[in-house]
Amino acid sequence: MESDQKHHLNILLFSGDYDKCLVAMILANGAVEKGMSATVFCAFWGLFLLRDMDKISTQDKSMQEKMFATITPADAEQLPLSKLNLAGIGKTMLLDMMDANQTPHLQDFLQGARHKGVRFCACKLSLEIMGFKAEELLEDIEVIDVDAYLEDAAAADIQLLI
Repeated sequence: MESDQKHHLNILLFSGDYDKCLVAMILANGAVEKGMSATVFCAFWGLFLLRDMDKISTQDKSMQEKMFATITPADAEQLPLSKLNLAGIGKTMLLDMMDANQTPHLQDFLQGARHKGVRFCACKLSLEIMGFKAEELLEDIEVIDVDAYLEDAAAADIQLLI
């Protein structure tokens, strides 16, 4: 790629774990700060990052979809750790250590990435399977299909699966 062309980062976020989503947001923010463009495509559990707690609804959903919406994390800060969550004790310890080091939380990195122009996309099929509606997501989230994702990934200089 020529030096005057902008490099592109594509992240397929499949995880709904706090620490893994945190890494994805740190990388997306870092890419934009280096002058790159970045896309975060959220599929299945990764959709939890994009949920807006104030917009979650059980209207027009099946019984299974209502139950699923109720028992899953309603926003980014409710996500568990991937390891040593220990019924939330491990996450509390991690957040305390982050606070002691004046490190922003996941929600802060997410807001920063959105403010910097990171493109956030939700997988259309994942939304349908999990019973989530586009209206329940944060503002300005694109809902795209696998073809659109693959076009973006094919054009990327760096592709990551988290």
